[in-house]
Amino acid sequence: MLIKQFRTGGDRNFGYLAADNVSGDALVIDASYNPGMIYNFACEHGLTIRYIFSTHGHSDHTSGNATISQLTGLKPLLYGDTCNETGISVHDGARFPLGSQSVQIIHTPGHTEDSLCLLVGDALFTGDTLFTGKVGGTVTDEQALAEYHSLHDKLMRLPDETRVFSGHDYGISPVSTIREEKKSNPFLLQPDFRSFLAIKHNWAAYKKEHGIA
Repeated sequence: MLIKQFRTGGDRNFGYLAADNVSGDALVIDASYNPGMIYNFACEHGLTIRYIFSTHGHSDHTSGNATISQLTGLKPLLYGDTCNETGISVHDGARFPLGSQSVQIIHTPGHTEDSLCLLVGDALFTGDTLFTGKVGGTVTDEQALAEYHSLHDKLMRLPDETRVFSGHDYGISPVSTIREEKKSNPFLLQPDFRSFLAIKHNWAAYKKEHGIA
């Protein structure tokens, strides 16, 4: 499987193209700010974009949707939408065919109610749910609890070798793995939700104390 990570602009936003090596069928994830960069890469490499997904509805992840929709003729898909080409709805556990691969939807509410992650082979595209060494921001304790369960009940149950590609270059490195996050992410090392929430409420002090950028 081919994965191309794009620095699209904004607040260190990442956009992605993932393609099946056999068929050349591809999907675009979070076409923000510079969707032409992603579309041109697909054209130059003979790839056919079959889907456009947004990991959640925040404008910094959807700002390129209108443009890439014009370029491809495809409807960008967010959680709850139905794909015109396949008739498949974007809901938890749904699978979209992609050549010899498939795209699995994992609903991960927390950062937003509509947050989702996409699993393609061993690659997990996490949007603003999980960064390398950090997790997505939440406003209320209820959102933090939803995120806690999304992380532990869904993402941390994936194979350790699963690669993590997040929505922003906020973390320690542009790419990580579930194994590495289990081992080093301070939010995931907390023994319970109360401790997880305490770090969220005191993240600035925690970073200073532990020398985290």
